[in-house]
Amino acid sequence: MKIEIWSDVACPWCYIGKRRFETALAAFPHRDSVEVQWRSYQLDPSLPEHFDGTELEYLSTRKGMAPAQVSQMFEHVAAQATGEGLNYRFDDVVVANSFTAHRLIHLAAARGRQDAAKERLLSDHFEHGKDIGNREYLTSLGLDLGLDAGELSELFTTDKYADDVRRDTTEARDLGISGVPFFVIDRKFGLSGAQPAETFSEALEQAWQESHPLVLVNAAGGGTAGDSDTVNAADANACGPDGCAV
Repeated sequence: MKIEIWSDVACPWCYIGKRRFETALAAFPHRDSVEVQWRSYQLDPSLPEHFDGTELEYLSTRKGMAPAQVSQMFEHVAAQATGEGLNYRFDDVVVANSFTAHRLIHLAAARGRQDAAKERLLSDHFEHGKDIGNREYLTSLGLDLGLDAGELSELFTTDKYADDVRRDTTEARDLGISGVPFFVIDRKFGLSGAQPAETFSEALEQAWQESHPLVLVNAAGGGTAGDSDTVNAADANACGPDGCAV
């Protein structure tokens, strides 16, 4: 089963959603058969490489929100994050364009380190006040993940993986995704937002049953459980609602 998650490094609900999804996945009996792929999405592609101001000032000026409204939103989101074991520090957030950070995630994916890169970027951005648009920081992060120094340097001297980021964004638009986080299971089920872990658990189970129906091997002509004409309990030496076969 494949799960694709469209998400932005600069999205506070995306980190909360990641934690809640991970809680559900950890309890899922078939978790070892689940492939998770992080997809790129930018909430504000027009953001300059760096914004000269705080997160509160950014949302107030560029999004047209009143400072008091933004502060109230911060308090609510931070409380939700605390419930997932996260420590958001909005006063320390460095506002920066996330495009290069997304390219780094694609590089990490090519080297089997995608989830680790996503986790560090989200944590460093919201909990530790790191500059996700800064070359030195991204290079240091990549080295911590075990990525090659030459490939990391290439991110800043070429546009490698830029098309991958844009392709993810285009695909999100084609799927009708207009906000993140957004979870797509086997390209059949979609969940929008940082849903409770219980909701993710229900979605995982439903998707698994959909793709792995129970096959009745002793039914005439085969078939799956739930097919009314597949097998008759009386013909199978079994008990049913009308009693037991004798």
